[in-house]
Amino acid sequence: MSNGEARSAARVLVAPDKFKGSLTAVEVAAHVEVGLRTVVPGLVVESLPVADGGDGTVDAAVAAGFERRTVTVTGPLGEPVEAAFALLDGRAVVEMAEASGLRLLPPGLFAPLAATTYGTGELIRAALDAGARAIVLGVGGSATTDGGAGMLSALGARLLDAGGVPVAPGGGPLATLATVDFADLDPRLGGVELVLAGDVDNPLLGPRGAAAVYGPQKGATAEEVAALDAALSRYVEVMAATLGPRAVGAARAAGAGAAGGIGYGALVGLGATFRAGIEVLMEVLGFADALSRANLVITGEGSLDEQTLHGKAPIGVAQAARAQGIEVVAVCGRLALPAAALGAAGIRRAYALNAIEPDLDRCVAEAGPLLERVSAALARDFLLIAP
Repeated sequence: MSNGEARSAARVLVAPDKFKGSLTAVEVAAHVEVGLRTVVPGLVVESLPVADGGDGTVDAAVAAGFERRTVTVTGPLGEPVEAAFALLDGRAVVEMAEASGLRLLPPGLFAPLAATTYGTGELIRAALDAGARAIVLGVGGSATTDGGAGMLSALGARLLDAGGVPVAPGGGPLATLATVDFADLDPRLGGVELVLAGDVDNPLLGPRGAAAVYGPQKGATAEEVAALDAALSRYVEVMAATLGPRAVGAARAAGAGAAGGIGYGALVGLGATFRAGIEVLMEVLGFADALSRANLVITGEGSLDEQTLHGKAPIGVAQAARAQGIEVVAVCGRLALPAAALGAAGIRRAYALNAIEPDLDRCVAEAGPLLERVSAALARDFLLIAP
């Protein structure tokens, strides 16, 4: 349908995730809206950027009406960094990447053995100080493989070596861990609902664990991966000596290996429950209400590929819309899924930037204008009635 009149009463919900490396989810939604309105100027568009717990989770919450709160915390290498969380009516959204993310490291510098989640614990404490009674901890994009030990330390736990000295920051030093003491853990945590929101279901240890699967992405060599897995095993042993068998069971639980094992620290030390990040964030952002006002949904992310099918944001959006009988289309930088896989996931069609600009560098640099072009094409195909 390249020409024709606009469908009457068309109401579009634009709910994308970020295009990593080029556009935030908020920017993606804005460019999509511009492109749609070049074809249908008076179109009713509601933007609700989404996230799955990783980079951009706080931004999505702020776009949905939460207040951004900024604090100074400890970065992954121990340096002070400015980090934000989001707050609304006693609910806080904390994004670990804000305090302990890979993007906070200098270009080309990795610290797989020493990077710490201490700053994430400080963010949680700041949310408690602000009056949060429910906290969503979004995990992903981490620089760390410390099993959440730094986070627990920031919240009052004491992790000591055989000499009674606090172990050094990072996953590597956990090999020297002898005792864990939760006596001074922040008592406010007992009265808070804490949800661990992530997009992976890996256990903490072994070939599918935090070190083996994600350590290399954080610069770990094969020897360092083995050392980290052994140190995390020691961590579990000491936790079990303090907390009993549940500490061992928690290491095998889905999500324990998320974000360098911070999932384990949250599950066993903070009493968190693990849920798929996109499901949690859609609830927090009020997706169901926005969906009830739409008759077409546009979602997307930087690369629609095999990984997308395993709990990424566009699939969560598509499944929720399909359950309500609402058509879903997608935009992306790169499309690596066949039409059949898209259809099975609930996505009618996808519009990729690299379909009109095959040069990757230009695709990234000019993502905004290109996104407006593909969104205009989408509008002609889905929002115009053929003459």
